Amino acid sequence: MVHYDPFSAEVMEDPLPVYAKLRAEAPVYKLDKYDAWAISRFEDVWTLSSEPSLSVASGTTPSQVLTKVQPVTPMLNLMDPPEHTKLRVELRRFLQPKSIGHLEPIAREIVKQSLDEALPTGRIDVLGEFGMRLSVQMACRAVGIPLEDAALMASLVNRFFGREPGVEGMTADGLAAAGELIAYFMNLVATREKTGDAADDVVNKFRHVEVGGRKLAPEEIASHLSMLIIGGSETFPKTLANVMRRLAEHPEQRAWLRENPAGIPEAFREGLRFDMPTQFLCRTVTKPLEVGGQKLMPGQGVLFLYASANRDALEFPNPDVFDIQRRAARILSFGAGIHTCIGLHVAQMEARVCLEEALRRMPDWEVDWAQSERLRTEFVQGFAKMTVSFRPS
Repeated sequence: MVHYDPFSAEVMEDPLPVYAKLRAEAPVYKLDKYDAWAISRFEDVWTLSSEPSLSVASGTTPSQVLTKVQPVTPMLNLMDPPEHTKLRVELRRFLQPKSIGHLEPIAREIVKQSLDEALPTGRIDVLGEFGMRLSVQMACRAVGIPLEDAALMASLVNRFFGREPGVEGMTADGLAAAGELIAYFMNLVATREKTGDAADDVVNKFRHVEVGGRKLAPEEIASHLSMLIIGGSETFPKTLANVMRRLAEHPEQRAWLRENPAGIPEAFREGLRFDMPTQFLCRTVTKPLEVGGQKLMPGQGVLFLYASANRDALEFPNPDVFDIQRRAARILSFGAGIHTCIGLHVAQMEARVCLEEALRRMPDWEVDWAQSERLRTEFVQGFAKMTVSFRPS
């Protein structure tokens, strides 16, 4: 009989075999320890992502819904309709393709500079020296955070996701980093108020928007901005590393992609499906709900196992095969329904630029496993560091 606990050593080492058993034996699985349910099949996750009786207001992370060590603060991804709908509409225009078009030349220059520095050495850490160097600067520019604070943002975000042996979920230092992010953004908002800054950006949109008939308090604005910088800077480097790993493992697909760069967006999408870093996000039941013959009751948590759903054979032929020409009709790596990732267009642009330049300038990279470090947590899988080597030039 299958046993699933996201904090178990078995799951954190390699969750995929457990996910396969869940899909086959218990697609709606009860975690008695946390009074929560794990949903592992694609169609269930896709459908329930639009289920109004599942709320995000009590949190979406395991540290909020399972261990309950992380406080729930005002964030776009922790709001239900109608407030969520209104605020999302207000922010969406800043993150649409038309709005971020001016960022692509800047992104390309950042990527070229990273490669200029790395090419003579013949190696680069895809996460710290390539992916996050780009994503944190793009997130700062997209939101309205001073660029001189990009390194500080990267440090705080990395601490936020840090884990310690023997500690389930977030660490004391991770919680402290979250508090430091809030303090930073409260100071940023106070500075904007003092100077009367009128820039047309996300920070000022939060300062002036009304939610529920009132303006947001400074600590609420700070919480929303924390969510955007965390989401905008942390996940992309891990997805980029996963894609570059798989392309190194499949040199014939990499060679095809080098000759057919128009296929890069689909290759990135397949990488997201195959190796999604975020293992799950949570909801809380607000009304009785039946799923797969199981009765979910108000107050119980629900885990959407995205990484499992993206390997579901009922949705994807040969799901455990990495195929950059797959062109899957649906994936869950950006979520689904009303909480689909608001920054997906930025991430797609970043991926295209990074892969275009990497394929052009260091086309035969290989993973240096001795200089790489796996990431094993209940929440995020992938790499903490992934160094690739290539012919110096």
